[in-house]
Amino acid sequence: MATPEELMLRDLLDKYASVEVDRAYSRLYPEQGLASRMFAYFHGALNDLFAFMNSKARTNRHFNADESRRLIALMEEIQDARTILRRVGMGFEVTAVYTAVLDYCKTFLSESYGSGIPDDFKRIELVKYEPVFISSETEIRLPDRWKSVKLKMVGEGAYARVYEFTDPEYGSKFALKRAKRDLSEADLIRFRKEFELLKKLRFPYVLEVHRYSSDRHEYTMEHCDETLAQYIERNNARLSFETRRRVALQFLYGLYYLHSKGYLHRDVSYRNVLVKRYDGVAAVVKLSDFGLIKELDSEFTRTNSELRGTILDPTIQSFKEYDVVNEIYSIGFVLSFIFSGRRDIAACRGAVRAIIDKCVAHDRASRYQSVRPIIFEIEGLSSSALGSRSEAPA
Repeated sequence: MATPEELMLRDLLDKYASVEVDRAYSRLYPEQGLASRMFAYFHGALNDLFAFMNSKARTNRHFNADESRRLIALMEEIQDARTILRRVGMGFEVTAVYTAVLDYCKTFLSESYGSGIPDDFKRIELVKYEPVFISSETEIRLPDRWKSVKLKMVGEGAYARVYEFTDPEYGSKFALKRAKRDLSEADLIRFRKEFELLKKLRFPYVLEVHRYSSDRHEYTMEHCDETLAQYIERNNARLSFETRRRVALQFLYGLYYLHSKGYLHRDVSYRNVLVKRYDGVAAVVKLSDFGLIKELDSEFTRTNSELRGTILDPTIQSFKEYDVVNEIYSIGFVLSFIFSGRRDIAACRGAVRAIIDKCVAHDRASRYQSVRPIIFEIEGLSSSALGSRSEAPA
């Protein structure tokens, strides 16, 4: 027997199964799972009404009664759909621009005799070539099995979105990274190369990937619970020095392994180190997000001169000249954050501060020239190395 939630979802989707949808909008929602047709219908209906409102604002500043009632009813439909989808664990968001427009329209719309358009009305910029309804969950069919699972979006970057799902056969969580639809051919090649590189790397502190789908430009990978930034900030008050040192060493071991294989990450940051949580504050860190990686002494990516990345060495002029000492600079910032819980590079004291200062020295010749000596020094630290107790995040 179907649950109430299943019946609600079935009725909602059946309602929009046969509505006429302009292909100009349906093409924007191929990845939104079961609700794709509904989102396309909402998008097209909103744009029609917004275009009419723009036209009336230029003439008699009166939004007709029929259109006023239609827009009020449509806003209620969108809210009802959101309520139902949230109840079944799916949910969606409306982009900030259209959310602001709808909130503004609520201040003057009337169901009787039409609506006067306010004097402060500004022309609505219609969104026609990108989605305005973003689902936090969709579906994939598991390979080699006649079974689909729900995806929940957990992260987004410039080139891809990351989802999580639970494999029902194993009861284990996995992650899926999917390239965005508007990527150029060159970026899709780079995305595939990122997977192929990760597939070759096998190390406890580097994210493991599993399978690539050329049809959807996506790949499955090991699931992690949060970023290093989230882990440190959530646990900072109860992290012992020994736990911080263990996390720092795992981070450094991962980079040492990467460098030993002839690669530079080029975007070492708090968000590109992920954490698998265990009981209490126990954790294992995983290097991730290898989109800017470069093979030493070769051009692994298309980026030659444009500087990219989160923590950039101020002494570097172009990505083409990026080398190990530039990576050491960003390593210093991450180590400082691990030991202090603060993003202030001057937050640490004592022996830890000396190590960090050597990582970020303006004179590149004065920096560590590889990760190995940093590992030796971190391994040799005593619990008094911080000089004072670490503080809560600023």
